[in-house]
Amino acid sequence: MGLLGSNFVKAMRRRGEEVQVWNRTAAKAQALENDGAKAFEEVSEAVKGADVIHLTLKDDATVDEVLEKASAGFKPGAVIYDHTTTSVEGAKKRTADWGSKGITYLHAPVFMGPPNALESTGFMLVSGDQAIIAKAEPELSKMTGKLLNLGAETGKASGMKLTGNLFLLTLTAGISDTLAMAKGLGISGEEFDKASWELSMARKDAGLMLKEAEQSGAHLTVIPAIAAEMDRWIAKGYGDKDWSVIAKDNI
Repeated sequence: MGLLGSNFVKAMRRRGEEVQVWNRTAAKAQALENDGAKAFEEVSEAVKGADVIHLTLKDDATVDEVLEKASAGFKPGAVIYDHTTTSVEGAKKRTADWGSKGITYLHAPVFMGPPNALESTGFMLVSGDQAIIAKAEPELSKMTGKLLNLGAETGKASGMKLTGNLFLLTLTAGISDTLAMAKGLGISGEEFDKASWELSMARKDAGLMLKEAEQSGAHLTVIPAIAAEMDRWIAKGYGDKDWSVIAKDNI
């Protein structure tokens, strides 16, 4: 129930859907009871009786940990939609592992900020078993402006999400130059306190990009430098600020 997940829930409640919520920081889940959701202290209790389970977490390790804890409450034949940005290999492994247990797992990462989640706009990506996607489409289409089906290759949605995020991160260098020039011309920069994509989460994605590039033998020029700059700002205590804070030196 972070920035994205909480707004997904609010949008679901506006559509009249019954939603049970859980978060490791319990207060974030409990706050959504004001919107009509029902909060639980244990994730296994939150998923009991649920036909559909949505995840918006941090990374592969967190997804695996939470699903393992939640599995005690899984209804036979439950469907898991994971909107977390993860590795390609992680998405493939979870699809196979949970499928062997009779649970449908579909990775559905998004190009959506918190306002998009609330307004059901933006882009959601899926790939893999087309029969599963056909059944998922009515449910997922309600959550996004456009559901992009990337075909039958499991993990392709994960790869496309990382590729898109890499593009966004490389814009940082251009933003920094723009702000530097603006400062020289006496034009003030924006405030960076309100996060739409937290720096710590963007750094996690940068790490995934570096790992995927290493595994595929691709050489990345810009992302290693951006990752190093992110680390510098995280060490200064800006991990919960918007990722674009790394251009702040030029404001």
